[in-house]
Amino acid sequence: MQDFCELSPTDLKTLILENGGKEFQARQLIDWVYHKQILDWNEMTNLSKELRLNLSKMLKLKVLELVRIQDSEDMETYKFLWKMRDGSLVESVLICSGTRRTVCVSSQVGCPAKCAFCASGKNGFFRNLRPAEIVEQIVQINAWLKPKGEFVSHVVYMGMGEPLKNYDPVVQSIRIISDPEMLNLSQRRITVSTVGIVEGIKRLSQEGLKVNLVLSLHAPNQRIRIKIIPYARKYPLDEIIKAMDEYAHKTKRDITYEYILIAGINDHPDHAHELAHLLHGKQCTVNLIPYNPVQGLHLKRPDRKAVKHFRSVLFGSNVVNTCRYTKGEDIAAACGQLALQQAEDVKPETVKTEVIEKSKLGVVQDNSRCC
Repeated sequence: MQDFCELSPTDLKTLILENGGKEFQARQLIDWVYHKQILDWNEMTNLSKELRLNLSKMLKLKVLELVRIQDSEDMETYKFLWKMRDGSLVESVLICSGTRRTVCVSSQVGCPAKCAFCASGKNGFFRNLRPAEIVEQIVQINAWLKPKGEFVSHVVYMGMGEPLKNYDPVVQSIRIISDPEMLNLSQRRITVSTVGIVEGIKRLSQEGLKVNLVLSLHAPNQRIRIKIIPYARKYPLDEIIKAMDEYAHKTKRDITYEYILIAGINDHPDHAHELAHLLHGKQCTVNLIPYNPVQGLHLKRPDRKAVKHFRSVLFGSNVVNTCRYTKGEDIAAACGQLALQQAEDVKPETVKTEVIEKSKLGVVQDNSRCC
């Protein structure tokens, strides 16, 4: 059986016609799933029973089972735990900021990058997600938001996994969610993050997409980067920066460099000066993120004075920078905190959807992103 959420409009129209249906019925089917967030054949009442029966034998509508939702104390961040057909578990995060509803999607079960500060790769890498398993994270969260009259406005590929090591499914999912007939999400509201997979960055620049690209930089030089990002041994920093420059030139999109500040490792003013030199003259933004604690990792977040000093050095060198306001730390949904979970780790009493009042959705004016 094929997964519905990885088929293009053309694929669906062909399938419908091959089964005795009409082209307009493909549009009706798309409307049910992507615009009405219905993932149940029985509720698609304007399609004939015969057609629904035939399609149900060929198409799998739902590939994710919602296991649990956790909400943060400020009611601005929600973490969704999903179970897939093989029993694997992944997490997504919804961040509410003003009218913006950003979903941070996972692209892999576990993560092969194994960054020193991140929970996602602590227990290793298991498998890539299929396009439908990525797309449906957004579809189901849209359905969860629907009673409030809200919808997903932005998507960031910053959850579990290294998106560019699952290249084809990630690009396919981007094309689906940005297709005018499907979710019709502007590509300028889609962000892909990478630790610096050079061949992936180069391929992405050739796709004709207008998505934002973020490099998880986290160090001003190759020496420090190797210590905290194992992939840095394969991808020299100068080659990564060159690939990022090429992406910016070809797509006309500005680049963002994310930099997690870790006390005693990469937060000294000298590091800031070195970072400013590395990015001198580039049209980019540095997004500084004070380290979010991860259980079992003996790293520390720098104090506010150190962060302020680091920023002042960048500002003094005319490097545009922001400091991300952490959201969801109390439910381990902040940057670097999404962790690979095993089925046995989920308590039986929580293996069901927690009912959360939509009125709890917070409104806060800032430009924070997830993960």
